[in-house]
Amino acid sequence: MPHTFRLIVGLGNPGREYRETRHNAGFWWIERLAGTLQTAFRSESKFQAQVAPARGSDGDMRLAMPQTFMNRSGLAVASLARFYRVTPAEILVAHDELDLKPGVVKLKQGGGNAGHNGLKDIAAALGSGEFWRLRLGIGHPRDGALSEQEVADYVLHPPPGDERVLIEDAIARALAIWPWLARGETERAMHELHTAPRPPAAPERPAGT
Repeated sequence: MPHTFRLIVGLGNPGREYRETRHNAGFWWIERLAGTLQTAFRSESKFQAQVAPARGSDGDMRLAMPQTFMNRSGLAVASLARFYRVTPAEILVAHDELDLKPGVVKLKQGGGNAGHNGLKDIAAALGSGEFWRLRLGIGHPRDGALSEQEVADYVLHPPPGDERVLIEDAIARALAIWPWLARGETERAMHELHTAPRPPAAPERPAGT
């Protein structure tokens, strides 16, 4: 039976100073999705979010960017879910993922939060972790020349140009599966996304660069 998404959320931190940081990869994707769907975000203070209406295959849906900081993302997601009577299984959250390298993107339902404070807060606010996750790889500082950098510092800095290109490629591939997601064909969407060819990984940069 097709699965319907009614609330699509991109995670990030509000404010110009955070716009290009790794932690805002979810914002990057959902802004591109809004453009694809020819809809626009507007501020909805009662939800503490930017919200854009859209039409799904089985009725209305909403795109949202919480305007709280990342670790309070659950406030916006839970308030939207309650108001529109959306179940956790009808929610898709796009977010940055430390455990995946730049250029890798995965789709799954449920699971742990892997230390991601946005996911943790959403699960707590909903009382369930069974929402869907679109995981956009940003890499981990331990994997390269930045191994001494704290994770909190790493995610709040922009990726270098080569990694940004890889992340943008992953965003494009995640947008390409939207027609299947919109129809609720999650198995087909996962197959297409997880088997699509990826560009080669960015070369490691020498320490100190």
